[in-house]
Amino acid sequence: MLDKRTTEERVLGELEDGMSIGIGGWGSRRKPMSLVRAIARSSLRDLTIVSYGGPDVGLLCKLGKVRKVIYGFVSLDSIPLEPHFRMARQQASVEVMELDEGMFQWGLYAAALRLPFLPTRAGLGSDVLKYNPSLKLVKSPYADGEELVAMPALNLDVALIHMNRGDAAGNGQFLGPDPFFDDLFCMAARRRFMSVERLVPTEDLLKEGSVHTLKISRMHVDGVIEAPGGAHFTECPPDYARDEAFQRAYATTAQDPEAWEAFKRRFIDEPTTHSAYVAAVDAFRKETADKGKA
Repeated sequence: MLDKRTTEERVLGELEDGMSIGIGGWGSRRKPMSLVRAIARSSLRDLTIVSYGGPDVGLLCKLGKVRKVIYGFVSLDSIPLEPHFRMARQQASVEVMELDEGMFQWGLYAAALRLPFLPTRAGLGSDVLKYNPSLKLVKSPYADGEELVAMPALNLDVALIHMNRGDAAGNGQFLGPDPFFDDLFCMAARRRFMSVERLVPTEDLLKEGSVHTLKISRMHVDGVIEAPGGAHFTECPPDYARDEAFQRAYATTAQDPEAWEAFKRRFIDEPTTHSAYVAAVDAFRKETADKGKA
């Protein structure tokens, strides 16, 4: 099988201004944050981000990388509204397409099937249609004549996802309670990149979970990066929980420009590799623990 191991830097080299980038995970859960931070450090701009959003969306909006966000929600889970994205919306600094979660899933599925749209009842009777006038209705050609939403395909240039385990061929395994829709993100995209907590031999993929946990097929992955802690500060169970202290520190910077600049310098600009970021986080944890003892 083809060896698809790569690095964040090489993935970044395949990205261009104006691309539509789908980011897997869900809120503040199993986000490919090492890849998001690589984008954050880059000169990329005018991106369309497609996501069940969390800090991936907020961070990239804050840094001016984003032209448009297509989303079902943008939340930090324990903090209901992602504060940096909230500020971007209030300032109208990004275009948005807010969708019902089911519509969003159906858009990914349509793209995965290479269809222009899929009909759905999701969104009917809501203001989603009012605030997204580009969405159209279709009438069933059968006897029922039902009127449905024609959810357009969410075609992606690139998909970025994070999994618990993977192999060099690009097979990906989730070990937490929910696979989310990472498989659909990959199937909806032209190029697909997966970071993993740990690369293992293919024959060892079933040692920690059943065949049902092998949600990502190597057929839908173009590159795989081993990045222990690559989802931080979002959760990646069973490997680690969400770093709530770090997330709170991140969230508070939305209202404090000086705190934001310090956070950006320490955790985005200066750590130019994932390992350097991990070291910076370790130092933050030690400082937090020492303050708790004082």
